[in-house]
Amino acid sequence: MSFVDEQHGNNRIKLSNRIVPTCDDSYLQYLEQMGMDCCYAWVDREQANYEFLARLKERAEKHHLRLFNIGSLELAKPAAVHLGLPDRDRYIDEFNQFLHVLGKVGVPTTTITWEPDNVLSTTMDGHMAAKRSQRGQGNTKGYYCTTTRGCAPTRYVDAAVIERQPPVRGVYVSREEIWENFRYFADRSVPAAEDSRVRICLHPNDPPLEMNMGIGTLIASAEDYRKVFAYTNSDYFGMEFCCGCWLEGGTEKFGDIFDSIKEFVKAGKISIVHFRNVSSPLPVFTETFIDDGYANMYQIMKCFVEAGYNGSLLYDHTPSMVDEAGLMAANAYVVGYIKGVLHAAETEVGLRS
Repeated sequence: MSFVDEQHGNNRIKLSNRIVPTCDDSYLQYLEQMGMDCCYAWVDREQANYEFLARLKERAEKHHLRLFNIGSLELAKPAAVHLGLPDRDRYIDEFNQFLHVLGKVGVPTTTITWEPDNVLSTTMDGHMAAKRSQRGQGNTKGYYCTTTRGCAPTRYVDAAVIERQPPVRGVYVSREEIWENFRYFADRSVPAAEDSRVRICLHPNDPPLEMNMGIGTLIASAEDYRKVFAYTNSDYFGMEFCCGCWLEGGTEKFGDIFDSIKEFVKAGKISIVHFRNVSSPLPVFTETFIDDGYANMYQIMKCFVEAGYNGSLLYDHTPSMVDEAGLMAANAYVVGYIKGVLHAAETEVGLRS
């Protein structure tokens, strides 16, 4: 059995959905009713222990959900590690302990992003956007700073606004410095991941610019991933393939998305897919409803199926809907669309009759 099959099981894509760690059983039942295979969660320091996570896993399994991925809110994007600050070893040690807990619980993946200042967005009038609040159980965090179809609140990015900002940390940090800080982290945490049998999944920078507010980015192209994988050279270091970031970067930065899917699935590097759409490649884009961007999401799904991808797949950011529709309406809409295109792709490829 290959490493990928060992972690992921059979050759089918597993649909996943975020849960809040303290969600009630009715939300887990809701995911079961929608036919989800997996779930994932972000936890804080007080929840990142064996007892809490084992109970969460048990609760999920009662609703036939595999707890496939858990990220630490404090350890997935620590500025101290990314920027090589004096206290970075403390964060790396805590991250390695977190990997050990996940391995003991039986959670196969965790998520990191090399973004000390998180996902960036801008406003329509030329300013950096403030972070929006989390909406409801299962919705991902993002930014609401414009609207899309039907005046649905959503995220907007204008690269020119980001590029003219002064350095957010007071000084510029080059991509070379960011790369050296990544090597320092990888040298210490990849062996811990191997010992714990938990794969670290690296998400690309969002937006995938060379510099974000004076901070060099680690992953702004497909070539950056190849460089990272050549250095780590481990089954226990992989990626979150974010369709949104690939589409934001466009062919100039990431090449043909279909070629990239085939390449990284064949290499066994993808464990998690973020399935979302945008209006156009950089320098300006709006996050759209999944059926309303410039990419043909059915063809992208079919490519994953044809390539034999068998990890988890989930929607990431999605526009909000009117309050009268309920907090879970946007979630149900995008999940229904994903299930439809997955079913159609599997039928066309011959995995369904």
